Amino acid sequence: MEWLNTPCQLPDARVLEVALERQSRLTKPPGALGALEAVAVMLAGLQGREQPCVDKVCISIFAADHGVAEEGVSAFPQAVTAQMVQNFLAGGAAISVLAGELGATLEVVDVGVKTPLFHPQLVSQRAGDGTANSALEAAMSQAQLHLALQAGADALERAHAAGADLFIGGEMGIANTTAATALYCALLDAPIREATGAGTGLDAAGMAHKVTVIRRILNKHRQHFHDPMETLRCIGGFEIAALTGAYLRAAQLGVPVLVDGFIGTAAALVALRYQPAVGEWLLLSHQSAEQGYKFALAAFTHPPLLDLGMRLGEGSGAAVAVPLLRLACALHNNMATFAEAAVAAKL
Repeated sequence: MEWLNTPCQLPDARVLEVALERQSRLTKPPGALGALEAVAVMLAGLQGREQPCVDKVCISIFAADHGVAEEGVSAFPQAVTAQMVQNFLAGGAAISVLAGELGATLEVVDVGVKTPLFHPQLVSQRAGDGTANSALEAAMSQAQLHLALQAGADALERAHAAGADLFIGGEMGIANTTAATALYCALLDAPIREATGAGTGLDAAGMAHKVTVIRRILNKHRQHFHDPMETLRCIGGFEIAALTGAYLRAAQLGVPVLVDGFIGTAAALVALRYQPAVGEWLLLSHQSAEQGYKFALAAFTHPPLLDLGMRLGEGSGAAVAVPLLRLACALHNNMATFAEAAVAAKL
């Protein structure tokens, strides 16, 4: 696991300067395209090229089950995890449709679905038959944590080898909003009740029970919260650990990441706590409607690109933001400068 401590790459300072200078010469008032300007400049620096692009998008969905589901914290049964994996592979899920429309590559990685699945297109890199119940014991062993982190790193290696301009990580795992909320509370000291959302659609009684379970999780493992990887091991999920590994490896290899919503951001928080420089490579795609998401925003340099009230997961919110990035790059690369268009610049 030596790769975990490999330093993150740095954005190309020269290209950043060139990109900023180009934005100042395009035929528009300064800042008139708002965040589209900033994201184009950011991508240029991360990709190390004066003409950034988001043509090649690689999406990896990590699936795993959670032992804490036995506490009744989800509105859906645990069997849905495996059923949704089959739906991803059959092309019927939201992320499957979005990936097809974007021309993105999509892979599904079984990091620990409770019942092993077999499909020619499924990547099987299992850390176990789901995590243990974190309300009673650590969610995973050290060895299992390493296996899950490695699954994410390997997915990023595949994306990098394929020439990815952008990586998106998605997830599937019944009860994973409970694990993610516990991570928000542990890493950000977020108040439990305010950070806990409805997840897959809990009613008021279900929400109150979920708060109680999360409080038990936090009380059980509080002594480990000084260490982000130990926090992840004790209260996270295999799919969240895989996302953490993918984000760390992306920053090390120099691949920009478009982070999905509530669960993906929980993994990003772990990665940030472990290697703060990873933050340069993470773009928040959308403002999750899950109520605890707001507590994470201060940890990131740039605000989310979209706010559409989404909370599906799967990487779907990130996929929806890809056309925005493509348009930002097109504007940056193809707009005329004042000199080229023979338009008078600002006095």
